[in-house]
Amino acid sequence: MNDYKGLHAFILAAKAATYIGDGPSVGSSQPGSHNLTYQAGPFEYLDSYFGGSDFIGEEIVFEHNAPVWGMNYYGYILKPGQISAAEVGALLKISLARMYAEGRFLGGWRHQQDGLLYIDTSQGDWTRFSGREWVEQDGETVYELLYHGGLIS
Repeated sequence: MNDYKGLHAFILAAKAATYIGDGPSVGSSQPGSHNLTYQAGPFEYLDSYFGGSDFIGEEIVFEHNAPVWGMNYYGYILKPGQISAAEVGALLKISLARMYAEGRFLGGWRHQQDGLLYIDTSQGDWTRFSGREWVEQDGETVYELLYHGGLIS
């Protein structure tokens, strides 16, 4: 892996085009999985996840069919009677799209809309990281996601 700048730009484009951009799902790679893909140049992105309001998944980027970067995540609704997965999803899409527009996809981000506050914090950089995102409603955490990942060699 020599093109770190190109890889970072590709990850941003792939994230923006798939979940955030309502990209089309592709055939399931495992029973019960949802899969989103994106390709450009030598890179291919696969986001494979399971579940709905509580979910677990993995994003992998391949360069010439070899895995070069990945991220695992687990998210869940903490207050299902208070907020729906659709409400959280709508806020996530807006918040993450704004973060990606700044040329990054890791922590140090806050976005407030419609009485909800999205917060993302992380340690490390895109080559090796861990982090947490959450949504607050009236000062109470109603959704949380934990993630980690980095370069693969």
